[in-house]
Amino acid sequence: MQAEQTENCRQSILVTAASLHPDAVAMLSDYQLVYTDVRATEAQLAEAAAQLRPVAIVVRYGNVSRKVIEAAGSQLRVIAKHGVGIDNIDSSAAKINGIPVIPALGSNSQAVAEHAVCLMMACARQVASLDSRLRAGHWDKDNYAGLELAGNVLGLIGGGSIGMKVAAIANAIGMRVLLHDPYANRSKLPDNVELVELVPLLRTAQVISLHCPLTTETKGLLNQERLAMLKPGAILVNTARAGLFNEEDLVRALNEGRVVAGLDCFDVEPLPLGSPLASARNCLLTPHIGGTTTAAFRAMGVGAAQNVLAVLNGQ
Repeated sequence: MQAEQTENCRQSILVTAASLHPDAVAMLSDYQLVYTDVRATEAQLAEAAAQLRPVAIVVRYGNVSRKVIEAAGSQLRVIAKHGVGIDNIDSSAAKINGIPVIPALGSNSQAVAEHAVCLMMACARQVASLDSRLRAGHWDKDNYAGLELAGNVLGLIGGGSIGMKVAAIANAIGMRVLLHDPYANRSKLPDNVELVELVPLLRTAQVISLHCPLTTETKGLLNQERLAMLKPGAILVNTARAGLFNEEDLVRALNEGRVVAGLDCFDVEPLPLGSPLASARNCLLTPHIGGTTTAAFRAMGVGAAQNVLAVLNGQ
């Protein structure tokens, strides 16, 4: 653990990251901030929590499980996510112990939306493979034909803040936008977004972008059967959460040339050496950085700090 001391500090906040934005640090200056290694295990986080007895935990990396929450003791009053997804926090255990779990909603929506569109475009124009082949001495201009997104159908699975930002960009490009979201209110959707069931979306869309949380309902959503419904050469983009599809099934579809994928999250992170995804055809990979821009890093840190202070100050 690495502590950032403040004078006369009496209470501590555990941060499961190497740093916070300076503006967030300034907001929390009345507390001792203790940072953990970004690859800290559950056991290491629990040990740190037991030693520190923090009043708050700011979660970026690692698994804040029941073990970690209970190790923190009765002083723990709030768990704030440095970001939006809370699937690496045991919310049930927190609730049992009367501890609110609060995400920094909207803090990285623009960043993730832009990265999703970036992956769509890179897949449509085969940017990664063209770059590597050009560096190897190949000039593939004569045999190349990319895909124009304009005029094609984008299928969004999940219509929250990020999904709607992607829809706006897609509309500007000239794409038709379909949305599957069982919780969406049709009357509140933009005019350019058409709400549909999952199967028609899978069969119709040339590009599919995932923007739903990982829950018991969505885990394995795109299984082997549903991946087989996709149009030949369909582009699948995941900047949401791993677990929304089975990686083995996706690798098979990629290597058979049935789909193209742009992925920013994985079942095991960091992606292990020798992962089948790393050698799969038609696949563009980025290391879970969709929400990591300078603006989003500040917004996530400040949002988490605001949520911590709101609880600690009784707001």
